[in-house]
Amino acid sequence: MLINNNGAKWGNFEIIFILLRLEKSIRLICRKMSTFIGKYEARADVKGRIFVPSAYRKLLSSDEKERIVVRKDADNDCIVFFPEQVWNKKVAELRENLDEWNPDDQMLLFAFTEDAEWLDIDSQGRVLLSKKNQQAISLADNEVLFIGMIDRFAVWSKSRYEQTKISPSEMANRLKERMMRKQCANMQI
Repeated sequence: MLINNNGAKWGNFEIIFILLRLEKSIRLICRKMSTFIGKYEARADVKGRIFVPSAYRKLLSSDEKERIVVRKDADNDCIVFFPEQVWNKKVAELRENLDEWNPDDQMLLFAFTEDAEWLDIDSQGRVLLSKKNQQAISLADNEVLFIGMIDRFAVWSKSRYEQTKISPSEMANRLKERMMRKQCANMQI
């Protein structure tokens, strides 16, 4: 039995309740720190269904385990999957930076959201890619790669990704250049 700051006695039930709430809070904090990393191979079936890697599904909150937002990447031949919280944050950033009364900004918003769609994740952990998304990633051989992107993940046709990816030395050089540029910009402020 414990006694709280007010002198009230806490029984086992109250202590267990507090510990369960603490455990839930710790899980939420740890989940928020988790990131989508790595590369996972998968195959699309004849209907265009693919299994979302279990490592990625585990990172989705219980609210996000049944559906996810997908949109064609603007620059690459891949589609990007956004957990709902990440999608909502991205949309909020757009709304903050775009003027809803400016026709050009409206067109940017239209262009960003028109390719987005909700995808249901079935009880087996699969999503069904629309024909539009299958074509967007040039899914001809049914082999796909899931690539982690920290707060979201991308799906590529395996063959297309292998043609497009940069070498490790190229990646190192580009990262060094960008990080140095950012550090220099921060020093000037």
